[in-house]
Amino acid sequence: MANIQKPSIPKGTRDFNPLEMTRRNYIFRTIQEVFALYGYQQIETPAMEQMSTLMGKYGEEGDKLLFRIQNSGEKANEAPEKGLRYDLTVPFARFVVQHREELQFPFRRFQIQPVWRADRPQKGRYREFYQCDVDVIGTESLMSEVELIQIVEQVYQRFGLNVCLHLNNRKILSGIAEVIGAPDKIVDITTAIDKLEKIGLDNVNKELQERGLSAAAVDKLQPILALSGSNQDKLATIGQLLADSEIGAKGVEETSWILATLQNLHVGLPVELDLTLARGLNYYTGAIFEVKALDVQIGSITGGGRYDNLTGIFGLPQVSGVGISFGADRIYDCLTELNLYPESMLSQTQVLFVTFGQDELSYAAAAARTLRQQGVRVEVYPEPCKMKKQMAYADAKQIPWVAIVGGDEMANGTVMLKNMLTGEQQQVKIENLKF
Repeated sequence: MANIQKPSIPKGTRDFNPLEMTRRNYIFRTIQEVFALYGYQQIETPAMEQMSTLMGKYGEEGDKLLFRIQNSGEKANEAPEKGLRYDLTVPFARFVVQHREELQFPFRRFQIQPVWRADRPQKGRYREFYQCDVDVIGTESLMSEVELIQIVEQVYQRFGLNVCLHLNNRKILSGIAEVIGAPDKIVDITTAIDKLEKIGLDNVNKELQERGLSAAAVDKLQPILALSGSNQDKLATIGQLLADSEIGAKGVEETSWILATLQNLHVGLPVELDLTLARGLNYYTGAIFEVKALDVQIGSITGGGRYDNLTGIFGLPQVSGVGISFGADRIYDCLTELNLYPESMLSQTQVLFVTFGQDELSYAAAAARTLRQQGVRVEVYPEPCKMKKQMAYADAKQIPWVAIVGGDEMANGTVMLKNMLTGEQQQVKIENLKF
């Protein structure tokens, strides 16, 4: 007897049942509706990209997490030429350069597709997951950052999820590296302090020294890592610390403008200036964002920032862009934990036809066709069997109405309509059925 294989899926991936897909589609639809309010248009790119497109864009640690696709045929023994996309931003930059003659700049795009990372699976962290990205490229205007923060506000308002947006600027981080005497260590500094929440201050300081920072430089960094107070207090303090750094002062100026504009527009989303936020991706050059849920213990659920020259590596230099990515899978976990899915989102079957025989089944199929043309979501139980079995099916699927068809109903052009919540039944003419 042949061995029976136990069905399984790779770690860090998931199947989604119909209820889960209904919820996921609610998330995607809500986000898309907000994107559309701001004029963003949808694109898609392939699941796989050239390794040359992906390598070197995500920092040393990101490169390690790339899924490489083994070559086939004559090149089977050579280094992989293709990999699964790690995010949607780098493929977007490649897309912009490749299709630049067809696009109107500034180009506003959104993209909702899966990405893959060879990460260690844990709660809220998967190897295959969806990102919902929104970017505008071809403008340096800080109004784009303000607009993206408003998109964050509207999306989470619609979900009923309490969040806080953490804001920083890579120019401020560059200025900090400059004033502590380690300008060439900006990547090492940002990679280490980005882990502050995960590994704690002592371990960050240890990692900074391991990455080649002097004890004096690490000491100078401590007041910045420990900054507290209001956003204005933090900006005032950091402004003084970075007064002699041109790039640092520019970062403070940009951040002040964004915060002031949000206030003028009465944006109610809580925004916290967080100088320990680094976002470990090397391509960020200006404002960086991260959104945390306030009522759920989970990592960042949205993140992004400004990048000034991501397209330069593909031959189109000096094109600035800014974007954010909504982590659909983590948003799903938050909404599930807090039970925030509205009842109205379940586009389930409204009425089930149940029958006693083949003639009744044909009658039900014709009635169902008429109702579907009116936009009613209808199922016909596909075989006339015991009524108990058909009713159990309606209960299991939480179908609110059952239309029972027997000989009398056929003769009178009616159905016996049963309300599955109250148990009430009444004879209703087919043409009078309303749901």
